[in-house]
Amino acid sequence: MQFGRYFEEFEVGEIYKHWPGKTVTEYDDHLFCLLTMNHHPLHLDNHFASTTTDFKQNVVVGNYIYSLLLGMSVEDVSGKAIANLEIESLRHVKPTFHGDTIYGETEVLETTPSKSKDDRGIVNVETRGYKQDGEIVCIFRRKVLVPKRNYGNVRGGDQPGRPVPIKETR
Repeated sequence: MQFGRYFEEFEVGEIYKHWPGKTVTEYDDHLFCLLTMNHHPLHLDNHFASTTTDFKQNVVVGNYIYSLLLGMSVEDVSGKAIANLEIESLRHVKPTFHGDTIYGETEVLETTPSKSKDDRGIVNVETRGYKQDGEIVCIFRRKVLVPKRNYGNVRGGDQPGRPVPIKETR
């Protein structure tokens, strides 16, 4: 199974459909809010959300959806990355609610070989997240510093640092 890509494997216009999707539970949302100290009642207080907001229910915190999509994209986009360089833009387009299932896809927008080191390059991508009905909920663009194949070969290939099992002796 491939985990990430080398710079040479990215092609402008290519779209990676991340699989599987993730159904967002109330637990996921509340735990993320508590871990990040986001105590806004829109996310945590069902009575508040149902009586004082247009949505009439808790809204999943947007940064959880962004983080979820970012994580979904690692296997296809940044699994071999040297560094995440920049988040160019982040838009929360529509709300997400408990019970919604999030799917993601990432499109390669641009590839630029490094000017200072010949063993890497910058990949610019846009990730789109959508719900089970296809409605887009989140879009972000980022730049990732990705190794070329020669970088990987020098450092141990596709699974650098993986130990070799020691044969059992009896």
